[in-house]
Amino acid sequence: MNSGMKFTITDLEAGSRLDKLVVQLVPGLGRAAAKRLFEEGRVRISAPDREGRGRPASKGDVATAGEILLLDLAPESADGAAIPDPDAPLHVVLERHDLVVVDKPAGLPTAPLKPGERGTLANALVARYPEMAKLGFSPREPGLLHRLDTETSGLLLAARTAKAFSALAAALKEGRLDKRYLLVCQAGDLPEMGSIEIPLAPHPKDRRRVYPCVHPRDVVRYEPRPASTTYRRIRQAGLWQLVEARASRAMRHQIRAHFAALGHPLAGDTLYGGPHAPGLTRHALHAELIAWPGSADVPAFTARSPLPPDLQALVGAVGDDDLSLSPPDDASSGDDDDDDDD
Repeated sequence: MNSGMKFTITDLEAGSRLDKLVVQLVPGLGRAAAKRLFEEGRVRISAPDREGRGRPASKGDVATAGEILLLDLAPESADGAAIPDPDAPLHVVLERHDLVVVDKPAGLPTAPLKPGERGTLANALVARYPEMAKLGFSPREPGLLHRLDTETSGLLLAARTAKAFSALAAALKEGRLDKRYLLVCQAGDLPEMGSIEIPLAPHPKDRRRVYPCVHPRDVVRYEPRPASTTYRRIRQAGLWQLVEARASRAMRHQIRAHFAALGHPLAGDTLYGGPHAPGLTRHALHAELIAWPGSADVPAFTARSPLPPDLQALVGAVGDDDLSLSPPDDASSGDDDDDDDD
């Protein structure tokens, strides 16, 4: 298991409790797992001018800008690891010695939720690429850099080497990994392009959802995480419109919750009040692109996935001319992650 991770605490993160910050920084890490990390002495703080292991941190410590946060994500028990399942479906879009990009169909879970579970994408990955068993944020998510909801289709990135995992995990945390989504929502008064800056928190009454903290009192009460999604409308087609959104650092349900907060929930997204769409049996969200500009450790790549037939039935096919390839920091074409992502 590539268990070591290192983060430099930013000015934006300064002042946060370390236990909450650790949950924010590590995709897929829950509060209970973070608590165990602190109890087992696997969270340490180091001064920026010192190399080494640093000092053990307590969960109630307050983050200081510039300090180095060191995490030892030691493997969980073997019972929690994803079991190799060569019969689980796996569609590989890009395969290299250091990473793979796969295209997940709607309805396929990203990772197992309980010991011994089979048939997920993670089971398929570790069956074809056994080296991934030693990588990842969790043994049940071998090699995976992020997740998608079960009913979200599209691209997922997984590392095959420790060097690639460390570099891409840092890039994901810093928003340098370009991830784009296509979504379908009802036609209406949604501006042609824009940025959604609404922080998100766990829903206080429904664990299945996240809560968009629109009002200042919600920010004080629920201590949400900042979340930014930018988008542009590609086309309107009758009752529906097709939108491209960027979500480089997407939180759980970020795109779904953000568009619902604007009054434009995704087609078929009953959890967030989305409208029924004939023939659609899931929410209308597809992870369309993952791109990396390259670094000394991980060469550049771009992977794309076409809009699935069930979403094409609502808005028509999408060609290359419809989609943007502008840099992630070009807000005019949208930018933000679902995870995990979405």
